[in-house]
Amino acid sequence: MKNCILVITLISFSVYSNAQNRISGYIKDAKTGENLIGANIWQPATKKGTSANAYGFYSLNIPGDTATLEVSYVGYATTKKFVKLNGDTTIHFELNLSDELSEVVVKGTRPDLELTKMSSMKISAQDIKAIPALLGEVDVLKTIQLMPGVQSGSEGSSGIYVRGGGPDQNLILLDGVPVYNASHLFGFFSVFNADAISNVEVIKGGFPARYGGRLSSVIDINMKDGNMKNWQAEGGIGLISSRLSVEGPIKKDKGSIILSGRRTYIDILARPLIRASTDDVDLGYFFHDFNAKANYKFSDNDRVYLSAYTGKDKFYARDEYEFDNGGSINEYKDEAGIQWGNFTTAGRWNHLFSNQLFLNTTATYSRYSFDLFNESYSRYATPDEETEENFYTEYTSGITDYGLKFDFDYYLNNGHSLKFGANYIYHIFQPEAFNFEADFETGFESPDTQPIYGNEFSVYIEDEFEPIHKLKVNAGIHASAFRVRDEFYPSVQPRISARYLVNNKLSFKASYAEMAQFLHLLTNSGIGLPTDLWVPVTNNIEPQYAQQTAIGMSSLIADGKYDLSVEGYYKNMNNLLEYKEGSNFLNLDESWEDKVAIGDGWSYGAEFLFRKKEGNFNGWIGYTLSYNNRQFDDLNFGRVFPYKYDRRHDISVVTNYRLNDKWEISGTWVYGTGNSITLPIAKVPPLSERPRNNDGNYYGNDEVYQYSDRNAYRMPSYHRADFGITRHKEKDWGSSSWTISVYNLYNRQNPFFINTTTNSIGETSFNQVSLFQLIPSFTYNFKFRPNEK
Repeated sequence: MKNCILVITLISFSVYSNAQNRISGYIKDAKTGENLIGANIWQPATKKGTSANAYGFYSLNIPGDTATLEVSYVGYATTKKFVKLNGDTTIHFELNLSDELSEVVVKGTRPDLELTKMSSMKISAQDIKAIPALLGEVDVLKTIQLMPGVQSGSEGSSGIYVRGGGPDQNLILLDGVPVYNASHLFGFFSVFNADAISNVEVIKGGFPARYGGRLSSVIDINMKDGNMKNWQAEGGIGLISSRLSVEGPIKKDKGSIILSGRRTYIDILARPLIRASTDDVDLGYFFHDFNAKANYKFSDNDRVYLSAYTGKDKFYARDEYEFDNGGSINEYKDEAGIQWGNFTTAGRWNHLFSNQLFLNTTATYSRYSFDLFNESYSRYATPDEETEENFYTEYTSGITDYGLKFDFDYYLNNGHSLKFGANYIYHIFQPEAFNFEADFETGFESPDTQPIYGNEFSVYIEDEFEPIHKLKVNAGIHASAFRVRDEFYPSVQPRISARYLVNNKLSFKASYAEMAQFLHLLTNSGIGLPTDLWVPVTNNIEPQYAQQTAIGMSSLIADGKYDLSVEGYYKNMNNLLEYKEGSNFLNLDESWEDKVAIGDGWSYGAEFLFRKKEGNFNGWIGYTLSYNNRQFDDLNFGRVFPYKYDRRHDISVVTNYRLNDKWEISGTWVYGTGNSITLPIAKVPPLSERPRNNDGNYYGNDEVYQYSDRNAYRMPSYHRADFGITRHKEKDWGSSSWTISVYNLYNRQNPFFINTTTNSIGETSFNQVSLFQLIPSFTYNFKFRPNEK
């Protein structure tokens, strides 16, 4: 397979031929000046077209000196333009939102270029905001969970499991920088503020060679560049949090900036009630995040971007008191809690060497840290003596990255383009560190206090070409390596995907991809807790590998009003990590490498997506049929067992109906087979008589549970309906809207976990614990555009 793909890549260079003229430029939003990533430009006469790259740049050959071009982007009116050429020409296009210029929409003449992509889907910020949300917080990852092939973890969680993979196997990129923990509120919300996002692409298979480092998916999230023409502000006030974004030009049509922030206020609103019910103990939780991005165009060939994200969660309990009792003073202060957060930043330089060669250079820095702490101070004083005691414990974990990458786009001719580049990441891992200090005892440090340093390298070449009419091939090689301590792990990963366009409405697709991952995530739970530990490959722990094959078809129905996609896949995974039975992150007397078992996994299934993208009524229906198994020599006596999230059936229905300019209704319904679970099946009497205490009574367990095979049972199925209604209103200063939404509309008692209890006469029962019942919420949104009439 590797040799075959390499030969195809080399032979493809022979397809190259010169054209008379070439046009190139950027495709932008007419109102804001932002580049439209992935916008399509198409010449109906030759039935040739291309898509803009991640920075809105396109390059297209035109035979002859005149052409009629069509430029389109999802949610925007298609522009049709006649151009006269005299040699190579630069032409920039500006598109208007479709509801503002609907009379120029062109339909039925261009095949949907999404038919060319395998296991890939794009999600706009409008799609994200239209879906009813938990507690009024619209969420990128929860929207992605509604797509076939993507599953949620537990109730309300923003964790995602793609085609049988784990949460660590998703490469989540924010402006090209990996985000290691993408969760707020213990996994119930993601860290991505929808107001700061321009578009999202999700790739589940057929991975292009430019991506690497994860096994199961790529979630590529791009922040807005900022309005280059006018200043504007938007935000919202919700049930648990508020947000605000401000954007505008640094210099009109030359540069722009966007600042976006969000914070919860549960801790502030609930503090008086909590103190009253807990004897003046402060108990609270909050999260906040902040996005910033600036860009400046120094010339037609050079543009610079700077972007940053910071976010933090904190759960805490504080208690303090001081009193004077007849000359003796007692003083006590104690704070315990858990906090975690991300910081990412990227600097980019776009340079256009010619109308065929585009370079993006990116320098990145990211840091994820987790901290579990307890600090206390006590003082006792009398007229004769005074004593003080200090106590401090801290458990920390984290990962820090420094990165540099170069990405080239080279447009040879219509239907033939190359992408190639190189990437380097310097990792600093702190798998776990436990520190204990006290006045009355010597300090203690865990075995894994010292950081682990790793160097990750990769190069790639990706060739997209048309060897014959209607057949498009994307073939490439991703070569990577990881050096840690004295070990060096190289990997060569071939990738190939192909699409055959039967006609403008129907295509068949197939892909094969090999992936390697040099990082592991150790987890005891399924809700994305910050206690999940990122660890590298070592002398004892090898990289994860996966091979995925997929086939599919896509079809446009009723002149493109509907589209249908069907895909089947098989994926094999090696060197997966799980905690051994009874181990977890708080076993501080042994290294994490001694706590884990190594095994394999495989998954296969089929995915169906029926979607309506145009009109006042739109939405989609998705269905996934999947099988997902694991096998570890040190778990379940070496026998095969289903993965915790082996979900046989997964259904999602998403609808949005715009009644008129003022009212909009949306709804979702989801169904999923219950998660796999391990349960006790018998009680075994003690092997010897239990010991007695000083009063002659027995103590200790009088029985031991015998458990089933791993994940041999299933929790009840999960299903839920959400509903939302929005009222829009235009103002002199901009626009506003009220959204009222209901989570779990028919109050389904969905399982969160199963609890085992034994009553006074020794009868054992299993009790389902549910988390979220019917939850109403409201949000007030506004957009302030002072410079627009």
